[in-house]
Amino acid sequence: MPLGGGYTNRVAWIDLTGGQIEYKPIAEEDARKYIGARGLGVKYVFDNGPQVDPLSPENILCFMNGPLTGTDVNLSGRMAVCTKSPLTGTVTDSHHGGWSAARLKWAGFDGLVFKGKADKPVYAYVENGQVTLHDASDLWGKHVHETIKILQERHGGAKDLSVITIGPAGENLVKFGCWMNENDRASGRGGTGCVGGSKHLKAIVIKGKHADRPKPADKEAFKAAQKVALAQLTDERFITSPRKGGLSVYGTNSLMNDTNAIGALPTRNGQEAAFGDDAETLSGEWVKANILVNDPTCHACPVACKKEVDVKEGPWKVHMESVEYEPAWSLGAMCGNPDANAVAWMIDRANDWGYDAIEIGVVLAMYMEYSQRGYANGDGLAWGDTHGMAEVMRKIAFREGIGDILAEGTGKAAKKLGHPEFAMACKDQAIPAYDPRGIKGMGLGYATSNRGACHLRGYTPAAEVVGNVLNSTGKTDPLAWEGKGNLVMIFQNVHTFTDCLDVCKFTTFAESLDSFAAQFAAITGTPCTAGDLLTVGERVYNLERHYNNLNGFREGSDTLPKRFLEEPSTMPGSVGQVCELDKMLVEYYEKRGWVNGVVPEAKLKELEII
Repeated sequence: MPLGGGYTNRVAWIDLTGGQIEYKPIAEEDARKYIGARGLGVKYVFDNGPQVDPLSPENILCFMNGPLTGTDVNLSGRMAVCTKSPLTGTVTDSHHGGWSAARLKWAGFDGLVFKGKADKPVYAYVENGQVTLHDASDLWGKHVHETIKILQERHGGAKDLSVITIGPAGENLVKFGCWMNENDRASGRGGTGCVGGSKHLKAIVIKGKHADRPKPADKEAFKAAQKVALAQLTDERFITSPRKGGLSVYGTNSLMNDTNAIGALPTRNGQEAAFGDDAETLSGEWVKANILVNDPTCHACPVACKKEVDVKEGPWKVHMESVEYEPAWSLGAMCGNPDANAVAWMIDRANDWGYDAIEIGVVLAMYMEYSQRGYANGDGLAWGDTHGMAEVMRKIAFREGIGDILAEGTGKAAKKLGHPEFAMACKDQAIPAYDPRGIKGMGLGYATSNRGACHLRGYTPAAEVVGNVLNSTGKTDPLAWEGKGNLVMIFQNVHTFTDCLDVCKFTTFAESLDSFAAQFAAITGTPCTAGDLLTVGERVYNLERHYNNLNGFREGSDTLPKRFLEEPSTMPGSVGQVCELDKMLVEYYEKRGWVNGVVPEAKLKELEII
């Protein structure tokens, strides 16, 4: 396929060891099969060799956008960071919003690929189709917010400028260290910032102007496609509707009360499946009524799910963005903490130290249960001890004391402490904010995610809790296990191709598959159907699975913590429920065409992977 429209057809390959930079086009065959962003990044990671040590110079670290990124397509401000994860040992990709992805496209790039290790800290500066490396020795050791401020001042101010950086956690090789974009937008999962720290790559500074955004290959077709897509996004039936839908009014935290009510909010390390009345004080409704001050947005987004808050007094005084659902849960209900002000402060610390705000809450909850059961020898951490949580968070960022163990992440740290049963994790990555006993499809999604426990690989709560355009018959019963194999596979394929485009997953709450295909065709000039995009999603998901199979993730790797399989929920909405994972896996593997979690050669050939 010719690479027009939304492609710049330029990827920078940066050798940090020698300082050389090459600029290469995207192979047309790769673009046809994998599109861009997640798909293309995963292909590059696969081609680099599955057996690479994640923290070795040989591992690559890709910052990729897609052909819709930075265009006038709605919600097209996403960037995929792809690598081999030091947390899980799987392939991983983690996405962030804001403006950096769009500016990377406006600066002339479809991606940046880093390999090697610099002999001293460096940062990359990107502008006008060129990348240069600069000494970052003076920035090493600085927190995220300070680093961004210094680099903005050094490069002419914040206008048209984005800074993506790691903090002390990434530098100190915390296994869930992450890349932070524009202070509060994170590529949070999988330890991509830890990989950056291992390479002495401190930051990426991107200068790009909106006037340089890609123009559609077919302007009239795009005008028509965009009109349809915008009508779907603004439809008042959907939670994306600006100023009316739950995502727009309350942000992602519109879900706190809903999941709590149906007994699907893991609490106190999953010992319970709801937080009772205390969930309300963590909710988007409470945040809006008490501490919300602004609704900023990302590139080309009418939804405005960001919720900027200001805690004006008390020990948790902070101005930050945002109290998102996942970290509000992980540092709230999961840790037995109902104090939203403390949660806001802790999320800001997680952002400033530069680690995953989901993983940090779950690893704390694991340590809290370890303490509750009497294994901490008089030290430990009590449920809801906010000041104790804050101190252990600091120790993790700097690998001090118990923090050195917890910095390994939930799964690995629990094993080191001798109690893996306390780890609410899959493939060593912490679960997100949905209890598999109350939302069965999400349990299957955690187990079969290619990057460890994840809600974003296939967001079944869209059908099981909210109801969306992909589920025309209304909500799916969250407590039923039947049919969830097919449901999860469909959502995984859909979310994979949207990650390749790269657009926000919230588009799938409203936009149809035909709408995505029409916008892609109009922007790139390449004919495309909904079926074509689903095939790309399936291909990329199978490539990821094949990569993991080659790394030893085979039969038996797709599992859940025993708690969700054996300990029935005691909470209203899901009382008496466990997650029937084995039954769902049978259907799922059949739909996928896999053999006990392994992609057979015939499937790889069918999808043109080999």
